[in-house]
Amino acid sequence: MVKNTACIILFGISVLYAVPGSAQGYPAKPVRIIVGFSAGSTTDLIGRVLAAKMADGLGQPVVVDNRPGAGANIAAELVSKAPPDGYTVLLANAGLATGATAYVKLNFNALRDFTPVTQVSATPHILVSHPSLPPKTVKELIAFTRARPGELNFASTGHGNSDHLAAELFSYMTQLKMVHITYKGGPLALNDLITGQIAMYFAGLLVALPLV
Repeated sequence: MVKNTACIILFGISVLYAVPGSAQGYPAKPVRIIVGFSAGSTTDLIGRVLAAKMADGLGQPVVVDNRPGAGANIAAELVSKAPPDGYTVLLANAGLATGATAYVKLNFNALRDFTPVTQVSATPHILVSHPSLPPKTVKELIAFTRARPGELNFASTGHGNSDHLAAELFSYMTQLKMVHITYKGGPLALNDLITGQIAMYFAGLLVALPLV
């Protein structure tokens, strides 16, 4: 199916954020974890494990609410406008930090509108490619892509996210020209990679490993 061509040393950091404030007796009702990517994505899988553990510790239901789109900025904006009572939290990745430079305008300020709670994970990305591509090693992949500037594409879960930055760093270091295609989550990107619509993807390890 999908072959693993390389590992790189770039990590997607998932951090739990909440809008400031909480009342005494917290929690008195269910807590929502907002995830800015589609179900089955790396951040979503981490969020569901986290939700189960939080529910055990808090004694209240903790639900994952997927709000994919715009590189997870839709989810971040939703949480930034939520009541500051601690019942709506954001599970964000590195894109929350880099999005301020990747997007011309955002309707929230990550430093002003959120209170960091804790880092919950650090997930590596692995470079996977479609089996129809002739290269079998990273060296061959670089040579193959360099000979076809602008012809091959790569997937990401949005501008400024760690998978996008991994591919851009790879392109910069190897002087490659590739086309960037964005998706609302890792599983959607992998589906198109498997069907041959996408050439390569710096996928989160959790979603890619079962297919390698």
